[in-house]
Amino acid sequence: MAGAQESTVAGSKFRISARDMAQIAVFAALLAALGLPGAITVGFSGVPITLQTLGVILAGAILGARKGTLAVVVFIALTLIGLPLLSGGRTGLTALAGPSAGYLIGWIPAALVIGLLTARILPKYPVVLGLLINALGGILVIYVFGTFGLLLRTDIGVWGAISANFAFLPGDALKVVIATVVAKSVHRAYPGLIRS
Repeated sequence: MAGAQESTVAGSKFRISARDMAQIAVFAALLAALGLPGAITVGFSGVPITLQTLGVILAGAILGARKGTLAVVVFIALTLIGLPLLSGGRTGLTALAGPSAGYLIGWIPAALVIGLLTARILPKYPVVLGLLINALGGILVIYVFGTFGLLLRTDIGVWGAISANFAFLPGDALKVVIATVVAKSVHRAYPGLIRS
């Protein structure tokens, strides 16, 4: 039944249904909407604080590795073709040319890690494990990529690049909590969003 509604992409074994495509599009749009409030630049790194990382965490935690990562990839692709969807009206090309390049690239593995690990704790979705998974992907993974990006794009040094992340920790911790609560509620109401 469900197989009849699926289409093969690029002739491979990777199958994606119309429902999957709709979910991917909705989360790509959510990422864009979370950029509308703008950004706040703090510290000396020039990297802005945005709500869009909340969308990245939600994409992985609710849609899983495949669909969540695709939603982030679609969003980033749209910014790379020139759409000003990043917070502050920036495009992907602008972001990749600046100090926030690593953070933007880190969104992709962040959604992937969160999605892969979230699939392992379903259908119950224990809140403590959800918090740990979302923090691992939504904070640690993004910060690792962001730190390498800062080292490549600035001359602030290793400690400066690492310590630049400290300003983001309180807000990102709050995003992890919000995403975990939302994901728990969604998985309770709509089990099966993430297929193992």
